[in-house]
Amino acid sequence: MTIALYGIKNCDTMKKARAWLDANAIRYVFHDYKADGVDPARLDHWIAAEGWEPLLNRAGTTFRKLPEMDKIDLDSAKARALMIAQPSMIKRPVLEYPGGLLIGFAAERYARALL
Repeated sequence: MTIALYGIKNCDTMKKARAWLDANAIRYVFHDYKADGVDPARLDHWIAAEGWEPLLNRAGTTFRKLPEMDKIDLDSAKARALMIAQPSMIKRPVLEYPGGLLIGFAAERYARALL
């Protein structure tokens, strides 16, 4: 089973997700947004599968520091452009696994999907 974990290496939630995967001996490939950016086609796939709202991290510092003009009238196209320009605005982690996509980390959701 191929599993890919997307996020930022030093994010606390990412550390929890990686620790859970390691503790459960689940192999994965890690993609660091800071080092590698985000592939627009992959982001489009995630938006098509889950919608842009669950993917946009409105609670993060990067989003909160945006000018107010960038935060108003958000739609799919505007949110996509923000996430491409600043991938740290994508909620973390995003985990792709055969048959699904998980956004954010919750041990019980990971267990249901992967164990």
